[in-house]
Amino acid sequence: MSTHRPHQLHRVNPAELSPPSGFSHAVTATGSQLVFLAGQTALDTDGKVVGATLPAQFEKALSNLLTALHAAGGAPADLARVTVYATDVAEYRAHASELGRIWSRLAGRDYPAMAVIGAVRLWDEQAMVELDGVAVLP
Repeated sequence: MSTHRPHQLHRVNPAELSPPSGFSHAVTATGSQLVFLAGQTALDTDGKVVGATLPAQFEKALSNLLTALHAAGGAPADLARVTVYATDVAEYRAHASELGRIWSRLAGRDYPAMAVIGAVRLWDEQAMVELDGVAVLP
């Protein structure tokens, strides 16, 4: 599903750092337009949080983020930075392999620079995870 746009984003993973798994240590970007993506949770079109598990909510939140990105003219490979906010970081880590498979299926194998941040709660009380990001378009 990933659309590669040459010379736009370059993933940098120095040998001096631990091997990245599901993220890139740094991303350099050249392009003409930045897209700042608002935080997306597992909201459906009626504004209700869907998904009873963290992986289900992650899939919907990522899908929502990618929908916003596509609407702005971008593709998953244009993501330079994504921040994940999780209400339970231990649970997020426990599902890391499954979340990685969801990412690969929806966004491809080009990983942006990423961080996971623990949050006491998110805007919608039922939300377990929220994703925001920055993309660079040519």
